Amino acid sequence: MKKNYVVLVAVCLWTCFLQAQQNEKVIIISLDGLRWQELYGGADSLFINNKEFVSNTEALNEQFWGPTKEKRRKKLMPFFWSHIVENGVLLGNRWEENKVNLTNTMLFSYPGYNEILTGRADDERINSNSKHHNPNVTLLEKAQASNTYKDKVEAFGSWDVFPYILNEKRSGVPVNAGYRSSHAANPTEKELYLDHLQKQTPKRWESVRFDVFTHNYALESLQSRKPDVLYIAYGETDDFAHEGRYDQYLKSAKRTDEMIKEIWDFISKDPYYKDQTTVFITTDHGRGTGVTKDNDWRHHGSSIPVADQTWIVAFGNKIQALGEVKKDAQYFVPQFTTTIAEFLNLDLKNDFPALPIKK
Repeated sequence: MKKNYVVLVAVCLWTCFLQAQQNEKVIIISLDGLRWQELYGGADSLFINNKEFVSNTEALNEQFWGPTKEKRRKKLMPFFWSHIVENGVLLGNRWEENKVNLTNTMLFSYPGYNEILTGRADDERINSNSKHHNPNVTLLEKAQASNTYKDKVEAFGSWDVFPYILNEKRSGVPVNAGYRSSHAANPTEKELYLDHLQKQTPKRWESVRFDVFTHNYALESLQSRKPDVLYIAYGETDDFAHEGRYDQYLKSAKRTDEMIKEIWDFISKDPYYKDQTTVFITTDHGRGTGVTKDNDWRHHGSSIPVADQTWIVAFGNKIQALGEVKKDAQYFVPQFTTTIAEFLNLDLKNDFPALPIKK
């Protein structure tokens, strides 16, 4: 893949972000394996009526189907296609020749998250999903090491590999992921109750908890500890897709849209965050596009080249409201990282080599 980032910067997404104040707050969100096709087109006609992937096709059509991509995507992710499209920017609709791609060639989760959070691919060392501590420095670690954001960084994820991806021992970033209980020194009543509920909830997947716990632990952190840099990694969409449950994949995407709305509703009213917070959203990889055995929507990885196709969304303080960008342009995921790093006025040095997305 061509990686000449200099020629990729095509539109101005942020206004005055280089002059960001020290009190700027950032929330980074990832939706594991959510395809750009659903984000920009809603339910896919190839799968919504396929009884191999859907238990009740009539009910799913009633909930998510519509005559146009625009109507379907708004049914699937109403917050994205109301508030965000009116107040933010959305990149990666390939039907409009607007492209976002990964640069790693692995095209599965750990390499994708490494690229999102460190600003570079590392195919030599990050080439599996095994639990090994990331040798690379993430954006969160960079923030934690700064004078501005030290001890004001937290991370929450549904997948239990995130403590390793974020190298919590070296970075000092507290990570609540997998089936961990609250990491707070003095947990709130809500966090203790979440701990209790999580222990009592059946495990559908051994390494990934339901997003409702990740979301509510993160929301309680915003409400009680007020982190300035917060990472939330929702995971259900990928796991339901791997199971071949297109109905649950869609329902999970809709729930995540509702969760992001709940985060924003709180931020937009809370005095600590109001008018000082920006939200950046992306995914760790794409998926296949068909129903064939070797290359279908359930899977991703190096054998499915289109799995490098992703998307980027941003909204909030200092984001120029460009809406859905419909112009021929190419972006790469490392630019996502660099843009956030410059937005936070972090000392980049050589850690994030890609140019930020700006004019």
